[in-house]
Amino acid sequence: MTAATTTRVDWKLIFAQRGFRYFFVAMFVSLFGSGMNFTGVSWYILSTTHSTVKVSLQVIVVTLPGMLVPFLGGVLIDRFDRRYLGVALDLVRGCTVLGTAALAHWGHLELWHLYAMTLVNGMGSAMYWATVNALVQEVIPPSQYTGASAATLIGVQSGMLIAGSFVGFVYDGAGIAGILAIDGLTYFVSAFCLYRVRRGYISPRQHLKYPREFSEATEATAEALESGEMPAVAEAGLSLAIYADLKEGFAYLKRQPVVRALGLTHAVMMASVVSANVVLVALANDILHAGARGLGFLEAGWALGAIAGGLIASQLPRTLRLNVYVLAMASLAAAHLAIPFVAFLAGAVALQAASGLCRAVGGVVAQSALLGIVPRHFMGRTQSAIAILTTSLQVSMSVALGWIAQSSGIAAGFLLLALLYVAATFSASRARQLLR
Repeated sequence: MTAATTTRVDWKLIFAQRGFRYFFVAMFVSLFGSGMNFTGVSWYILSTTHSTVKVSLQVIVVTLPGMLVPFLGGVLIDRFDRRYLGVALDLVRGCTVLGTAALAHWGHLELWHLYAMTLVNGMGSAMYWATVNALVQEVIPPSQYTGASAATLIGVQSGMLIAGSFVGFVYDGAGIAGILAIDGLTYFVSAFCLYRVRRGYISPRQHLKYPREFSEATEATAEALESGEMPAVAEAGLSLAIYADLKEGFAYLKRQPVVRALGLTHAVMMASVVSANVVLVALANDILHAGARGLGFLEAGWALGAIAGGLIASQLPRTLRLNVYVLAMASLAAAHLAIPFVAFLAGAVALQAASGLCRAVGGVVAQSALLGIVPRHFMGRTQSAIAILTTSLQVSMSVALGWIAQSSGIAAGFLLLALLYVAATFSASRARQLLR
Protein backbone atom coordinates (compact mmCIF):
# COMPACT_ATOMS: atom_id res chain seq x y z
CA MET A 1 0.00 0.00 0.00
CA THR A 2 2.85 2.39 0.83
CA ALA A 3 4.49 2.00 -2.56
CA ALA A 4 1.18 2.39 -4.29
CA THR A 5 0.36 5.70 -2.60
CA THR A 6 3.59 7.51 -1.84
CA THR A 7 5.73 7.11 -4.94
CA ARG A 8 5.56 9.89 -7.49
CA VAL A 9 3.91 8.85 -10.73
CA ASP A 10 6.50 8.33 -13.45
CA TRP A 11 4.72 8.38 -16.81
CA LYS A 12 7.92 7.45 -18.67
CA LEU A 13 8.33 4.34 -16.53
CA ILE A 14 4.71 3.33 -17.05
CA PHE A 15 4.68 3.70 -20.83
CA ALA A 16 8.19 2.28 -21.15
CA GLN A 17 6.54 -1.08 -20.40
CA ARG A 18 5.74 -2.56 -23.82
CA GLY A 19 2.95 -4.65 -22.37
CA PHE A 20 1.26 -1.66 -20.77
CA ARG A 21 1.34 0.28 -24.06
CA TYR A 22 -0.63 -2.50 -25.75
CA PHE A 23 -2.89 -2.71 -22.71
CA PHE A 24 -3.59 1.05 -22.89
CA VAL A 25 -4.47 0.89 -26.59
CA ALA A 26 -6.75 -2.10 -25.97
CA MET A 27 -8.69 -0.15 -23.33
CA PHE A 28 -8.92 2.93 -25.56
CA VAL A 29 -10.16 1.04 -28.61
CA SER A 30 -12.54 -1.19 -26.65
CA LEU A 31 -14.24 1.73 -24.90
CA PHE A 32 -14.45 3.74 -28.12
CA GLY A 33 -16.59 1.01 -29.64
CA SER A 34 -18.53 0.26 -26.47
CA GLY A 35 -19.28 3.93 -25.94
CA MET A 36 -20.73 4.26 -29.43
CA ASN A 37 -22.67 1.02 -29.01
CA PHE A 38 -24.26 1.83 -25.67
CA THR A 39 -25.17 5.40 -26.57
CA GLY A 40 -26.35 4.54 -30.09
CA VAL A 41 -28.49 1.60 -28.99
CA SER A 42 -30.02 3.63 -26.14
CA TRP A 43 -30.94 6.40 -28.56
CA TYR A 44 -32.31 3.93 -31.11
CA ILE A 45 -34.56 2.29 -28.49
CA LEU A 46 -35.81 5.64 -27.17
CA SER A 47 -36.47 7.08 -30.65
CA THR A 48 -38.22 3.89 -31.77
CA THR A 49 -40.34 3.18 -28.67
CA HIS A 50 -40.43 6.58 -26.88
CA SER A 51 -40.17 4.67 -23.59
CA THR A 52 -37.60 5.20 -20.83
CA VAL A 53 -38.72 1.85 -19.39
CA LYS A 54 -37.51 0.05 -22.53
CA VAL A 55 -34.22 1.98 -22.32
CA SER A 56 -33.89 0.85 -18.71
CA LEU A 57 -34.54 -2.73 -19.88
CA GLN A 58 -31.44 -2.47 -22.08
CA VAL A 59 -29.37 -1.42 -19.06
CA ILE A 60 -30.82 -4.30 -17.04
CA VAL A 61 -30.03 -6.84 -19.76
CA VAL A 62 -26.42 -5.69 -20.09
CA THR A 63 -25.83 -5.80 -16.34
CA LEU A 64 -27.93 -8.77 -15.20
CA PRO A 65 -25.27 -11.41 -16.09
CA GLY A 66 -22.97 -9.67 -13.62
CA MET A 67 -25.01 -11.16 -10.78
CA LEU A 68 -24.10 -14.73 -11.77
CA VAL A 69 -21.10 -14.86 -14.11
CA PRO A 70 -18.53 -13.36 -11.68
CA PHE A 71 -18.99 -16.24 -9.22
CA LEU A 72 -17.29 -18.56 -11.71
CA GLY A 73 -15.41 -15.76 -13.46
CA GLY A 74 -13.46 -14.75 -10.35
CA VAL A 75 -12.22 -18.32 -9.90
CA LEU A 76 -11.18 -18.56 -13.57
CA ILE A 77 -9.38 -15.20 -13.43
CA ASP A 78 -7.34 -16.36 -10.43
CA ARG A 79 -6.53 -19.74 -12.04
CA PHE A 80 -5.84 -19.18 -15.73
CA ASP A 81 -3.87 -16.77 -17.88
CA ARG A 82 -5.73 -13.46 -17.75
CA ARG A 83 -4.44 -12.40 -21.16
CA TYR A 84 -6.04 -15.37 -22.93
CA LEU A 85 -9.31 -14.86 -21.06
CA GLY A 86 -9.45 -11.23 -22.21
CA VAL A 87 -8.73 -12.18 -25.83
CA ALA A 88 -11.43 -14.88 -25.86
CA LEU A 89 -14.03 -12.52 -24.39
CA ASP A 90 -13.22 -9.85 -27.01
CA LEU A 91 -13.56 -12.30 -29.91
CA VAL A 92 -16.93 -13.64 -28.76
CA ARG A 93 -18.39 -10.17 -28.28
CA GLY A 94 -16.97 -8.92 -31.59
CA CYS A 95 -18.65 -11.72 -33.57
CA THR A 96 -21.97 -11.10 -31.80
CA VAL A 97 -22.00 -7.36 -32.47
CA LEU A 98 -20.99 -7.75 -36.13
CA GLY A 99 -23.81 -10.26 -36.62
CA THR A 100 -26.31 -7.77 -35.21
CA ALA A 101 -24.87 -5.04 -37.45
CA ALA A 102 -25.47 -7.29 -40.47
CA LEU A 103 -29.12 -7.74 -39.46
CA ALA A 104 -29.52 -3.96 -39.17
CA HIS A 105 -27.84 -3.39 -42.55
CA TRP A 106 -30.19 -5.87 -44.26
CA GLY A 107 -33.26 -4.33 -42.63
CA HIS A 108 -34.12 -7.30 -40.39
CA LEU A 109 -33.24 -5.75 -37.04
CA GLU A 110 -35.82 -6.11 -34.29
CA LEU A 111 -35.78 -4.93 -30.71
CA TRP A 112 -35.17 -8.40 -29.31
CA HIS A 113 -32.04 -8.71 -31.48
CA LEU A 114 -30.57 -5.70 -29.67
CA TYR A 115 -31.51 -7.13 -26.30
CA ALA A 116 -29.93 -10.48 -27.20
CA MET A 117 -26.72 -8.78 -28.36
CA THR A 118 -26.70 -6.71 -25.18
CA LEU A 119 -27.10 -9.87 -23.08
CA VAL A 120 -24.07 -11.52 -24.72
CA ASN A 121 -22.04 -8.33 -24.27
CA GLY A 122 -23.14 -8.18 -20.65
CA MET A 123 -22.00 -11.75 -20.03
CA GLY A 124 -18.62 -10.95 -21.54
CA SER A 125 -18.26 -7.65 -19.72
CA ALA A 126 -19.12 -9.32 -16.40
CA MET A 127 -15.79 -11.15 -16.67
CA TYR A 128 -13.82 -8.81 -18.92
CA TRP A 129 -13.34 -5.82 -16.63
CA ALA A 130 -12.40 -7.94 -13.63
CA THR A 131 -9.93 -9.75 -15.91
CA VAL A 132 -8.20 -6.63 -17.25
CA ASN A 133 -8.16 -4.91 -13.84
CA ALA A 134 -6.35 -7.94 -12.45
CA LEU A 135 -4.04 -8.04 -15.50
CA VAL A 136 -2.69 -4.58 -14.60
CA GLN A 137 -0.73 -6.17 -11.74
CA GLU A 138 1.21 -8.26 -14.26
CA VAL A 139 2.28 -5.49 -16.64
CA ILE A 140 3.30 -2.60 -14.38
CA PRO A 141 5.73 -2.13 -11.44
CA PRO A 142 3.98 -2.13 -8.02
CA SER A 143 5.37 1.33 -7.27
CA GLN A 144 3.37 2.76 -10.18
CA TYR A 145 -0.10 1.32 -9.47
CA THR A 146 -1.59 4.79 -9.02
CA GLY A 147 -0.23 5.98 -12.36
CA ALA A 148 -1.32 2.75 -14.04
CA SER A 149 -4.86 3.16 -12.68
CA ALA A 150 -4.93 6.79 -13.86
CA ALA A 151 -3.53 5.89 -17.30
CA THR A 152 -6.06 3.06 -17.72
CA LEU A 153 -8.92 5.36 -16.79
CA ILE A 154 -7.61 8.02 -19.20
CA GLY A 155 -7.45 5.42 -21.98
CA VAL A 156 -10.99 4.29 -21.22
CA GLN A 157 -12.38 7.82 -21.03
CA SER A 158 -10.44 9.00 -24.10
CA GLY A 159 -12.21 6.30 -26.06
CA MET A 160 -15.51 7.41 -24.56
CA LEU A 161 -14.69 11.05 -25.36
CA ILE A 162 -14.12 10.42 -29.06
CA ALA A 163 -17.11 8.06 -29.17
CA GLY A 164 -19.28 10.66 -27.46
CA SER A 165 -18.14 13.34 -29.87
CA PHE A 166 -18.78 11.21 -32.95
CA VAL A 167 -21.77 9.10 -31.98
CA GLY A 168 -24.45 11.64 -32.89
CA PHE A 169 -22.89 12.38 -36.28
CA VAL A 170 -22.29 8.70 -37.10
CA TYR A 171 -25.84 7.80 -36.03
CA ASP A 172 -27.33 10.52 -38.25
CA GLY A 173 -25.21 9.36 -41.19
CA ALA A 174 -24.86 5.58 -40.87
CA GLY A 175 -27.62 4.66 -38.45
CA ILE A 176 -27.55 1.88 -35.91
CA ALA A 177 -25.89 -0.49 -38.42
CA GLY A 178 -22.85 1.77 -38.73
CA ILE A 179 -22.57 2.17 -34.96
CA LEU A 180 -22.64 -1.60 -34.41
CA ALA A 181 -20.18 -2.31 -37.25
CA ILE A 182 -17.61 0.06 -35.73
CA ASP A 183 -18.06 -1.48 -32.28
CA GLY A 184 -17.72 -5.03 -33.61
CA LEU A 185 -14.41 -4.25 -35.34
CA THR A 186 -12.96 -2.60 -32.23
CA TYR A 187 -13.28 -5.86 -30.30
CA PHE A 188 -10.91 -7.57 -32.75
CA VAL A 189 -8.39 -4.73 -32.45
CA SER A 190 -8.61 -4.95 -28.68
CA ALA A 191 -8.10 -8.73 -28.77
CA PHE A 192 -4.95 -8.30 -30.89
CA CYS A 193 -3.55 -5.72 -28.46
CA LEU A 194 -4.21 -7.92 -25.43
CA TYR A 195 -2.54 -10.84 -27.23
CA ARG A 196 0.56 -8.66 -27.72
CA VAL A 197 0.73 -7.60 -24.06
CA ARG A 198 3.25 -10.38 -23.40
CA ARG A 199 4.22 -13.87 -24.50
CA GLY A 200 3.77 -17.29 -23.00
CA TYR A 201 1.26 -18.74 -20.58
CA ILE A 202 1.37 -17.30 -17.06
CA SER A 203 -0.79 -18.59 -14.23
CA PRO A 204 -1.68 -16.11 -11.48
CA ARG A 205 -0.98 -18.91 -8.96
CA GLN A 206 2.58 -19.80 -10.03
CA HIS A 207 4.21 -17.81 -7.27
CA LEU A 208 2.22 -19.54 -4.51
CA LYS A 209 3.61 -22.24 -2.27
CA TYR A 210 0.98 -24.61 -3.63
CA PRO A 211 1.99 -25.37 -7.24
CA ARG A 212 -0.82 -27.79 -8.06
CA GLU A 213 -3.64 -26.17 -9.99
CA PHE A 214 -6.31 -28.10 -8.07
CA SER A 215 -4.90 -27.99 -4.54
CA GLU A 216 -8.14 -29.16 -2.90
CA ALA A 217 -8.42 -32.28 -5.04
CA THR A 218 -7.40 -35.69 -3.76
CA GLU A 219 -4.54 -37.65 -5.35
CA ALA A 220 -7.06 -39.83 -7.16
CA THR A 221 -8.75 -36.72 -8.56
CA ALA A 222 -5.40 -35.34 -9.72
CA GLU A 223 -4.57 -38.60 -11.51
CA ALA A 224 -8.01 -38.65 -13.12
CA LEU A 225 -7.54 -35.09 -14.36
CA GLU A 226 -4.13 -35.91 -15.83
CA SER A 227 -5.11 -39.19 -17.48
CA GLY A 228 -8.60 -38.27 -18.63
CA GLU A 229 -9.95 -41.38 -16.90
CA MET A 230 -12.74 -41.47 -14.33
CA PRO A 231 -14.50 -38.30 -15.58
CA ALA A 232 -16.96 -38.37 -12.67
CA VAL A 233 -14.10 -38.21 -10.17
CA ALA A 234 -12.39 -35.47 -12.16
CA GLU A 235 -15.61 -33.45 -12.33
CA ALA A 236 -16.11 -33.84 -8.58
CA GLY A 237 -12.54 -32.71 -7.93
CA LEU A 238 -12.96 -29.68 -10.15
CA SER A 239 -16.20 -28.77 -8.36
CA LEU A 240 -14.45 -29.08 -4.99
CA ALA A 241 -11.61 -26.88 -6.21
CA ILE A 242 -13.99 -24.17 -7.46
CA TYR A 243 -15.96 -24.30 -4.21
CA ALA A 244 -12.72 -24.07 -2.19
CA ASP A 245 -11.61 -21.04 -4.19
CA LEU A 246 -14.96 -19.31 -3.69
CA LYS A 247 -14.87 -20.03 0.04
CA GLU A 248 -11.31 -18.75 0.27
CA GLY A 249 -12.26 -15.55 -1.54
CA PHE A 250 -15.23 -14.84 0.74
CA ALA A 251 -13.06 -15.49 3.80
CA TYR A 252 -10.49 -12.97 2.53
CA LEU A 253 -13.12 -10.26 2.03
CA LYS A 254 -14.58 -10.96 5.46
CA ARG A 255 -11.18 -10.17 7.01
CA GLN A 256 -10.69 -6.94 5.02
CA PRO A 257 -13.08 -4.11 6.02
CA VAL A 258 -11.08 -1.53 4.09
CA VAL A 259 -11.39 -3.58 0.88
CA ARG A 260 -15.13 -3.85 1.47
CA ALA A 261 -15.48 -0.09 2.00
CA LEU A 262 -13.45 0.76 -1.11
CA GLY A 263 -15.32 -1.86 -3.12
CA LEU A 264 -18.72 -0.57 -2.01
CA THR A 265 -17.88 3.01 -2.99
CA HIS A 266 -16.48 1.89 -6.34
CA ALA A 267 -19.54 -0.27 -6.99
CA VAL A 268 -21.88 2.65 -6.30
CA MET A 269 -19.92 4.85 -8.73
CA MET A 270 -19.93 2.27 -11.50
CA ALA A 271 -23.60 1.39 -11.01
CA SER A 272 -24.59 5.05 -11.12
CA VAL A 273 -22.57 5.76 -14.27
CA VAL A 274 -24.29 2.97 -16.23
CA SER A 275 -27.82 3.34 -14.84
CA ALA A 276 -27.71 7.13 -15.33
CA ASN A 277 -27.91 6.48 -19.07
CA VAL A 278 -31.64 5.80 -18.57
CA VAL A 279 -32.34 9.41 -17.58
CA LEU A 280 -29.51 10.95 -19.61
CA VAL A 281 -31.11 10.11 -22.95
CA ALA A 282 -34.40 11.52 -21.67
CA LEU A 283 -32.58 14.69 -20.52
CA ALA A 284 -31.14 15.22 -24.01
CA ASN A 285 -34.47 14.54 -25.69
CA ASP A 286 -37.11 16.04 -23.41
CA ILE A 287 -35.40 18.90 -21.56
CA LEU A 288 -32.50 19.99 -23.75
CA HIS A 289 -34.25 19.10 -27.05
CA ALA A 290 -30.80 18.46 -28.50
CA GLY A 291 -31.33 15.07 -30.20
CA ALA A 292 -28.66 12.43 -30.72
CA ARG A 293 -25.93 15.04 -31.17
CA GLY A 294 -26.83 16.61 -27.84
CA LEU A 295 -26.51 13.22 -26.18
CA GLY A 296 -23.12 12.84 -27.81
CA PHE A 297 -22.00 16.18 -26.38
CA LEU A 298 -23.16 15.13 -22.90
CA GLU A 299 -21.17 11.89 -23.17
CA ALA A 300 -18.14 13.79 -24.47
CA GLY A 301 -18.36 16.28 -21.61
CA TRP A 302 -18.31 13.45 -19.09
CA ALA A 303 -15.32 11.79 -20.77
CA LEU A 304 -13.35 15.04 -21.05
CA GLY A 305 -13.85 15.69 -17.36
CA ALA A 306 -12.81 12.13 -16.55
CA ILE A 307 -9.55 12.50 -18.51
CA ALA A 308 -8.75 15.66 -16.55
CA GLY A 309 -9.70 13.91 -13.33
CA GLY A 310 -7.38 10.99 -14.09
CA LEU A 311 -4.45 13.35 -14.62
CA ILE A 312 -5.24 15.27 -11.44
CA ALA A 313 -5.64 12.13 -9.33
CA SER A 314 -2.30 10.75 -10.48
CA GLN A 315 -0.51 13.80 -9.05
CA LEU A 316 -2.43 14.28 -5.81
CA PRO A 317 -0.22 14.25 -2.68
CA ARG A 318 -0.74 11.26 -0.45
CA THR A 319 -2.02 13.44 2.39
CA LEU A 320 -4.84 14.85 0.25
CA ARG A 321 -6.05 11.77 -1.65
CA LEU A 322 -8.48 10.41 0.91
CA ASN A 323 -10.02 13.83 1.60
CA VAL A 324 -10.44 14.50 -2.13
CA TYR A 325 -11.91 11.00 -2.48
CA VAL A 326 -14.72 11.86 -0.05
CA LEU A 327 -15.21 15.32 -1.56
CA ALA A 328 -15.55 13.81 -5.05
CA MET A 329 -18.46 11.61 -3.91
CA ALA A 330 -20.24 14.56 -2.27
CA SER A 331 -19.74 16.66 -5.42
CA LEU A 332 -21.26 13.92 -7.58
CA ALA A 333 -24.37 13.98 -5.39
CA ALA A 334 -24.68 17.77 -5.77
CA ALA A 335 -24.13 17.71 -9.55
CA HIS A 336 -26.79 15.07 -10.17
CA LEU A 337 -29.23 17.00 -8.02
CA ALA A 338 -28.72 20.14 -10.14
CA ILE A 339 -28.40 18.86 -13.73
CA PRO A 340 -32.14 18.36 -14.57
CA PHE A 341 -32.76 22.05 -13.79
CA VAL A 342 -30.14 23.25 -16.29
CA ALA A 343 -32.18 23.71 -19.45
CA PHE A 344 -29.39 24.66 -21.87
CA LEU A 345 -26.88 22.28 -23.46
CA ALA A 346 -23.64 24.08 -22.52
CA GLY A 347 -24.55 24.13 -18.83
CA ALA A 348 -25.53 20.47 -18.82
CA VAL A 349 -22.28 19.53 -20.57
CA ALA A 350 -20.31 21.53 -17.97
CA LEU A 351 -22.01 19.66 -15.12
CA GLN A 352 -21.36 16.37 -16.88
CA ALA A 353 -17.67 17.31 -17.18
CA ALA A 354 -17.51 18.11 -13.47
CA SER A 355 -19.16 14.77 -12.69
CA GLY A 356 -16.71 12.92 -14.92
CA LEU A 357 -13.79 14.60 -13.16
CA CYS A 358 -15.08 13.59 -9.72
CA ARG A 359 -15.80 10.05 -10.82
CA ALA A 360 -12.27 9.72 -12.24
CA VAL A 361 -10.63 11.01 -9.08
CA GLY A 362 -12.66 8.60 -6.95
CA GLY A 363 -12.02 5.70 -9.30
CA VAL A 364 -8.23 6.19 -9.44
CA VAL A 365 -7.89 6.54 -5.67
CA ALA A 366 -10.02 3.45 -5.00
CA GLN A 367 -8.52 1.26 -7.72
CA SER A 368 -4.89 2.12 -6.91
CA ALA A 369 -5.56 1.42 -3.24
CA LEU A 370 -7.06 -1.98 -4.10
CA LEU A 371 -4.10 -2.84 -6.35
CA GLY A 372 -1.74 -2.10 -3.49
CA ILE A 373 -3.73 -3.94 -0.81
CA VAL A 374 -5.12 -7.06 -2.51
CA PRO A 375 -2.65 -9.91 -3.23
CA ARG A 376 -2.36 -10.94 -6.84
CA HIS A 377 -3.96 -14.35 -6.33
CA PHE A 378 -7.05 -12.75 -4.73
CA MET A 379 -7.48 -9.90 -7.19
CA GLY A 380 -9.76 -11.74 -9.63
CA ARG A 381 -12.16 -12.83 -6.90
CA THR A 382 -12.08 -9.38 -5.29
CA GLN A 383 -12.84 -7.61 -8.56
CA SER A 384 -15.59 -10.13 -9.30
CA ALA A 385 -17.18 -9.56 -5.89
CA ILE A 386 -17.21 -5.82 -6.61
CA ALA A 387 -18.72 -6.59 -10.04
CA ILE A 388 -21.54 -8.62 -8.44
CA LEU A 389 -22.37 -5.76 -6.07
CA THR A 390 -22.17 -3.27 -8.95
CA THR A 391 -24.55 -5.35 -11.05
CA SER A 392 -27.07 -5.72 -8.24
CA LEU A 393 -27.12 -1.95 -7.83
CA GLN A 394 -27.29 -1.35 -11.59
CA VAL A 395 -30.28 -3.64 -12.07
CA SER A 396 -32.26 -2.21 -9.17
CA MET A 397 -31.36 1.38 -10.11
CA SER A 398 -32.20 0.87 -13.79
CA VAL A 399 -35.65 -0.48 -12.93
CA ALA A 400 -36.26 2.34 -10.45
CA LEU A 401 -34.96 5.08 -12.76
CA GLY A 402 -36.98 3.93 -15.78
CA TRP A 403 -40.19 3.76 -13.76
CA ILE A 404 -39.61 6.98 -11.78
CA ALA A 405 -38.56 9.02 -14.83
CA GLN A 406 -41.65 7.93 -16.75
CA SER A 407 -44.13 8.38 -13.90
CA SER A 408 -42.69 11.24 -11.81
CA GLY A 409 -40.37 13.07 -14.19
CA ILE A 410 -36.67 13.22 -15.02
CA ALA A 411 -35.83 15.38 -11.98
CA ALA A 412 -37.04 12.60 -9.66
CA GLY A 413 -34.75 10.14 -11.43
CA PHE A 414 -31.72 12.37 -10.95
CA LEU A 415 -32.69 12.86 -7.30
CA LEU A 416 -32.48 9.08 -6.83
CA LEU A 417 -28.98 9.10 -8.35
CA ALA A 418 -27.97 11.93 -6.01
CA LEU A 419 -29.14 9.90 -2.99
CA LEU A 420 -27.04 6.97 -4.18
CA TYR A 421 -23.96 9.20 -4.29
CA VAL A 422 -24.77 10.40 -0.75
CA ALA A 423 -24.49 6.76 0.33
CA ALA A 424 -21.17 6.54 -1.54
CA THR A 425 -19.95 9.60 0.38
CA PHE A 426 -20.51 7.81 3.70
CA SER A 427 -18.80 4.68 2.38
CA ALA A 428 -15.81 6.72 1.17
CA SER A 429 -15.59 8.36 4.61
CA ARG A 430 -15.47 4.90 6.18
CA ALA A 431 -12.67 3.84 3.82
CA ARG A 432 -10.73 7.02 4.68
CA GLN A 433 -11.05 6.30 8.39
CA LEU A 434 -9.84 2.70 7.98
CA LEU A 435 -6.91 3.60 5.73
CA ARG A 436 -5.72 6.24 8.15
